[in-house]
Amino acid sequence: MIRSLPSALALVLILGATLPASAQSARVLGDFRDWSSYAADDGSGTICFAMSKPKSTEPSAAAAAQAYLYVTNRPGEDVVGEFNVVAGYTFQTGSLATVNVGGQSFNLFTQGDAAWLDDAGQSPALAAAIRAGSTLSIEGTNATGARVVQSYSLSGATAAQQAIGAEC
Repeated sequence: MIRSLPSALALVLILGATLPASAQSARVLGDFRDWSSYAADDGSGTICFAMSKPKSTEPSAAAAAQAYLYVTNRPGEDVVGEFNVVAGYTFQTGSLATVNVGGQSFNLFTQGDAAWLDDAGQSPALAAAIRAGSTLSIEGTNATGARVVQSYSLSGATAAQQAIGAEC
């Protein structure tokens, strides 16, 4: 179940982030350089998330407009700092992706176009690495077997995570 719940959450968040402002249910908590923070009510409580888009994708042909990295708090479920990426491309079935930040690597399990930490117990270490780092990269394998690397700026990530922590 844990692997299907983040998929549904990612879909809700993407829809909320791409709908016109008048139709959005997500509240903007703030924009922090390359990151933004939001809060939304999903019927079971408030969900807060910080998000960013990739600065680059290699190969550039794999670049997608709908790629996002999220850090999510769901206090009603005692979830703090859940890491999720929506790659904008479909991962190869059964493949792992890797997030690299500050010289540390973390494995991600993949499902469709999304990925989450393979070991949720590593969330605090990844959150600390994000706060201390300046860039983050995600390396995955797309459905055709090609290696794709997305690079994200971490400028504003700490302030964005503080904003969701204050709200949730």
